Amino acid sequence: MAQAQTAKSAKKGFTLPAFVVIIVALIVSELIFHFVFGDASHFKDSLKKEPKPGDYMGIIYKGGFIVPFLMTMFLVVITFSIERYLTIGKAAGTGNLETFLQNVKTKLAANDISGAMAECDKQKGSVANVVQAGLRKYAEMEKNTELEGEKKVLAIQQEIEESTALELPSLEQNLTVIATIASVGTLIALLGTVIGMIKAFAALATSGTPDPAALATGISEALINTALGIFTSALAIIFYNLFTSKIDKLTYGIDEIGYSLTQSFASRKH
Repeated sequence: MAQAQTAKSAKKGFTLPAFVVIIVALIVSELIFHFVFGDASHFKDSLKKEPKPGDYMGIIYKGGFIVPFLMTMFLVVITFSIERYLTIGKAAGTGNLETFLQNVKTKLAANDISGAMAECDKQKGSVANVVQAGLRKYAEMEKNTELEGEKKVLAIQQEIEESTALELPSLEQNLTVIATIASVGTLIALLGTVIGMIKAFAALATSGTPDPAALATGISEALINTALGIFTSALAIIFYNLFTSKIDKLTYGIDEIGYSLTQSFASRKH
């Protein structure tokens, strides 16, 4: 049980693959920023002072050095959201989860343990594995003549809890990264906004006629960073809430079937 708890706490934090994804995303973002958005074809002059009218790549490039970091967070959110979607979908199994749980309950009511296990083999996934472990312990306790009834029920309950601790923590992996980006994204965007406004006011403060290009660059930097940061943070919040609700649904299903197992066993005389 201690090993299961250790594995659970480890999977909640930042893992080595997560750091690798972040570094790769940063490199890709820097390359896109400098060689795609920063290509000379998007600007009126070779010094890249002013983007061509309506050229959004050039406009994004003028957002400044904060933009690649915001792009990195965006790529990380998309990458981990796809990965979590596939992982959680695999954990739920091949068929409808609610139908699966109902079928297992029906088999339990008929005391058809082998039929319930067959449903688990058909469903597959982490939830089915947890249910199957509980069913095996259920069948084992039915044959056990040494333990008392209450201890048998506790043994079934403990088996389900241990199986859950081993199977489900992986579902929360990398969600910490998404949650962190949801909070930090707007702060980094705010930093880019402040830097852009400082440049804009610096252009206005020059003696004589203010430099329109410098003023426009500062305002563009402020607005682009704000837009990218808010969009990335909003996306991260949506995906985080979506995945946590899916995980809650899975854990609720396991709790429900675990309760049904123990109640079914307790209602019979052993």
